[in-house]
Amino acid sequence: MLAGVAAQRVKAFPPNTHTALNQFVIHISLPGLALYYIPKIAINTSLLYPLGVSWISFALSFAFFAGLGKIFNWPRKLTGCLILTGGLGNTSFVGFPIIEALYGKAGLETAIIVDQPGTFVVMATLGIIVAAAYSKGAVGGSAIIRKIIFFPPFVAFFIGLMMNIAGYDFIEDVGLVFQRLGSTVTPVALVAVGMQLKIDPKSKHYKFLATGLFFKLMIMPAFFVLLYKIILKGDGLMIDVSVVESAMAPMITAAILAASHGLKPRLAGMMIGVGIPLSFITVAFWYYIVNLL
Repeated sequence: MLAGVAAQRVKAFPPNTHTALNQFVIHISLPGLALYYIPKIAINTSLLYPLGVSWISFALSFAFFAGLGKIFNWPRKLTGCLILTGGLGNTSFVGFPIIEALYGKAGLETAIIVDQPGTFVVMATLGIIVAAAYSKGAVGGSAIIRKIIFFPPFVAFFIGLMMNIAGYDFIEDVGLVFQRLGSTVTPVALVAVGMQLKIDPKSKHYKFLATGLFFKLMIMPAFFVLLYKIILKGDGLMIDVSVVESAMAPMITAAILAASHGLKPRLAGMMIGVGIPLSFITVAFWYYIVNLL
């Protein structure tokens, strides 16, 4: 991300370089990730807790920010940006290494469930619906459906899901290609975010940034501690990993999705640029809380 910030001063990069990088992530990196992981996921009822994190989170984000937007008469682009970045967590590129460090390989298995059929699918379906609905101009239902159907990560997810149901997977050499393509998401996406990140002391975005990050880093995990640990009395590794994953910073791809649809790109970049380093502190706090319960 810092490399992306530095690249803003390099004249060799055209002003719209971040747009090309955004499209690379959407059309190449994310489909590769989906085609590698989705065919390998074992589907059963034990997935409901980790799956619920992403779907419930997005529903809460929509209700929270759409409600605030209506009360305070926010611009639709602002509301859409906060719904996306507040409702989709960085459950893989930040989440995977943190979960593996805290819970080992066993915890990483649950984290993949939170991310791939959870966060990733929400982004490729509900995320694209929100992005299309809140972007400039009126978008009809048929246009939104076309956006979803032809959205490259969704196409890749659908192919991977059909292969999973049929019990097929790619041969090792082909799978390795998809794994390598998927591994480009983190560096390319972070460089793209860095190239769009501009911290303006006079920016009007700070109060919205504070609202979005407080919701994502504090309100969201508090809700899942209450629901999973206290109300449902859940226990064990899967529950703990699910709650900690809910506390992750905003999803990089959510910021790219918002930026590619013109939904306050600078605010979306700030949600990532400030949210990721800040989340290292807040995730540690929620890890401590989970261990107390």
